[in-house]
Amino acid sequence: MSLVLHCHDSGPVSDSQLERLPLLVIHGLMGSADNWRSHIKQWQAKRRVVAVDLRNHGRSPHAEGMSYEDMANDVLLTLDRLGIGRCHVLGHSMGGKVAMTLARRQSQRVASLLVADIAPIVYQHGHDTIFAALRHVEANHPADRREVDALLAEYIAERPTRLFLATNLERDDDGCMHWRIGLNEIESGYEDIRAAPAGEGSYQGPCLLLRGAHSDYVGDEVLADVEAVMPAVHVVTLNAGHWLHAEQPEAFQTAVNEFLDGLVETETA
Repeated sequence: MSLVLHCHDSGPVSDSQLERLPLLVIHGLMGSADNWRSHIKQWQAKRRVVAVDLRNHGRSPHAEGMSYEDMANDVLLTLDRLGIGRCHVLGHSMGGKVAMTLARRQSQRVASLLVADIAPIVYQHGHDTIFAALRHVEANHPADRREVDALLAEYIAERPTRLFLATNLERDDDGCMHWRIGLNEIESGYEDIRAAPAGEGSYQGPCLLLRGAHSDYVGDEVLADVEAVMPAVHVVTLNAGHWLHAEQPEAFQTAVNEFLDGLVETETA
């Protein structure tokens, strides 16, 4: 089943924006397009920006299956609906694997590939505690965000992580807080999320890999795997952890802008 995803679409508002290809932004696991609002505001000064909520995330529909092929198909259907034939594609973490799948399978639609802190490899289990914390909140029907934070803190010591997870909260008709994400679908599809991107071969277009110096997702030992999928990759290391776009927003913006600005002549020619 293919889904049309919910998205934030800045829309083209000026002739100068229309001269540049759109930028598609794909969030990571447990994230949403909402997490990228401040970046979108900056980027839309130069081009149309579309940020999607992947299936089972944000305001998009819930559906069984979290394979990268399924998620890439969802994105393609959404681009078709928006009339976007070709764009730059930026993905963080799980969204980076969706972006790599898209570039492998539909390279003609990807003007450039920007991947934030993820490699095209199978990762080990790393979210068991997160799932347990989310289920703990779900079972206790908290009345407000303070109660949610206290419940999460029984499993997760890091407050920034708790605040990030709390972006997925909504209030139900009974006045209790609940998760808007498709938690059942995400947890049952976690083996697919850990997997390598779908598709075969490499993407030959221009690529940027942004990685966090304090993250263990993209160490030097996996750069050969990265180059096998993105032979033209340029690697930039930021003084940050895995959520580098939130921890170092200015440095992240600068790296993305410099990369895209270097491609302007080729995309407008």
